[in-house]
Amino acid sequence: MSTTIGRIFDLTVMKSPNKEALYDVRKDLRFTYREWSDEVNRLANALMAEGVKKGDRVSTFMFNTEELGTAFFACAKIGAVFNPINFRLQAEEVAFILSDAAPKVVLFEEAVEPVIASIENRFPQMAFWFIDAEAPEYAASYHEKVKAEEPKAVEAEVDENDLYAIMYTSGTTGRPKGVMHKHRSMAEQSLSVIGATKLEAGDVGLVTAPMFHCAELHCAFLPRIHAGGSNVILHQFHPKKVLELIDSEKITKFFAAPTMWNMILQENLADYNIESLKLGLYGAAPMAPSLVHACHERLGIKLVQAYGMTEMGPAITFLSEDDQLRKAGAAGQACLNHEIRVVKPNENGPSDPDELAAPGESGEIIVQGPCMMMGYFNREEASEKAMHKGWYHSGDIGYLDEDGYLWIKDRVDDMIISGGENIYPREVEDVLHAHEGVLDVAIVGMPDDRWGESVTAFVVKKDPGVTEEELDEWCRKSDSLANYKRPRKYEFVEELPRNASGKIQKFVLRKRMEDVLTEGQVK
Repeated sequence: MSTTIGRIFDLTVMKSPNKEALYDVRKDLRFTYREWSDEVNRLANALMAEGVKKGDRVSTFMFNTEELGTAFFACAKIGAVFNPINFRLQAEEVAFILSDAAPKVVLFEEAVEPVIASIENRFPQMAFWFIDAEAPEYAASYHEKVKAEEPKAVEAEVDENDLYAIMYTSGTTGRPKGVMHKHRSMAEQSLSVIGATKLEAGDVGLVTAPMFHCAELHCAFLPRIHAGGSNVILHQFHPKKVLELIDSEKITKFFAAPTMWNMILQENLADYNIESLKLGLYGAAPMAPSLVHACHERLGIKLVQAYGMTEMGPAITFLSEDDQLRKAGAAGQACLNHEIRVVKPNENGPSDPDELAAPGESGEIIVQGPCMMMGYFNREEASEKAMHKGWYHSGDIGYLDEDGYLWIKDRVDDMIISGGENIYPREVEDVLHAHEGVLDVAIVGMPDDRWGESVTAFVVKKDPGVTEEELDEWCRKSDSLANYKRPRKYEFVEELPRNASGKIQKFVLRKRMEDVLTEGQVK
């Protein structure tokens, strides 16, 4: 029997029909697994009544909601291709994805309605369904469509090797590409997460990272359902609300990007009972060792890191709870049934999988495993390049140590070359993160007439009194940072631009600096 996402859901429903499956905080709505299954079946039948067939795309454009989770499983049951869209995107970015994916139905909510309203007339062939009250005139009511259908199980032939989703990359460098995943691959990913985080039926998970992104969807939401646990859905992240829900709903485990964990730590933790919280999963960006220590000391939880990328589902490594302090800063070891290699970069094309770097030697990270994407939607040439010789080429630079642990240096595109020396931004960021007056930091290379590139630090202050001179002295005294790696310029900002997964969009920072320099030259 095929291992499909719809089958995973049905098996949990059969095993625990009367158990609470999810709680949508925004609507104060709770479903048992049986009740949720009825809702999923109604939506599946409503989509088919709209003419959605196997292979047709269904897009969602919304924050974290019960409806997004329901659509996830309804699409899986009828063989429709699920396409969750980043709710932070602007009109032209959404229009690009809709043009590329060509969905038959688009589900959206009130918070993003102005974006849809500005572009919907370009897509007369698409049906727009509004999940909140008072649907605009160009859209149908999602809930009226669903209520009109019976909760009967759908009959559709869906195979584990069928395309299940198209998930568009976050876009740290430019136009997103649609990553195609099949059912079986994400079932494998789910099992890997269950093992790494020791998920059990008694776990209550909090959905606070964006559900449209694979980090939350595949490494938290789906595995909890696979294991028979419960999900509490928070519309969007807010550190105080997260702590309130840990207290009131007795949350045991959840996923958050490092910047989110950092924001939680800034709150008065003594105001909340967080004893139920046992484990935190983090990923999407490296966590500075100082932040790892702070989570252990102040939250009293175990941590597991997942490192990966959308093209791999996303996780390719886990750093276990036992290794968090012993190997602080590492990405971890390869996931179940995955193989990771670090190879010598090739300036003239994709790196050769057989050109292995020695232990401790930096190179490009490539990976092979059951969760690798089927390819990029409508991007055959890009797919061939990314999966050269059957290996996914990540574009990340790192190394494997003598124990087989992967350490991430940086993105190939983010490496700074100053005076002929390679500088990896992360090592500078880790030093600055350890300063008690720094809340967040990003290092980028800026053009320099003398050195080629100079190191520039964008800093979000925790202490408003922190100065450039103080941070420079901190770096000078660090025994972890050579003098040539010190930032030569500091820019203090209110926040850093991040994509949906929490990764810093350094191209935005570079562009900002370039605009400032250009404006200065014009003046």
